[in-house]
Amino acid sequence: QVQLVESGGGSVQAGGSLRLSCAASGSIFSISVMGWYRQAAGEQRESVASITPGGMTNYADSVKGRFTISRDNAKNSMYLQMSSLKPEDTAVYYCNALLRERQWGPSRYYWGQGTQVTVSS
Repeated sequence: QVQLVESGGGSVQAGGSLRLSCAASGSIFSISVMGWYRQAAGEQRESVASITPGGMTNYADSVKGRFTISRDNAKNSMYLQMSSLKPEDTAVYYCNALLRERQWGPSRYYWGQGTQVTVSS
């Protein structure tokens, strides 16, 4: 059974930094694109950043220049370095991965349970 576990959330003042981590475990043959999403209270879930196995990245306009996504393929892990945090970054942050459990099996999206990030002004 595949699990994605996020860590590193917390409370920080505006202008501060946090580093989120996501570790995938279980029966994993390969992981394709990984990404971070967030959902603020009363809002829809939105994409924050994504990264391919080769390191190509994509960011939401709202976080460009402030957030940096990275991954360690050997550890099936992904990270999000968040700097210059703003109150509007407050949300539950979710890890997402497109992965295959078996060599000839289908690829499926998996989600972590989420980690809360709260930025106070």
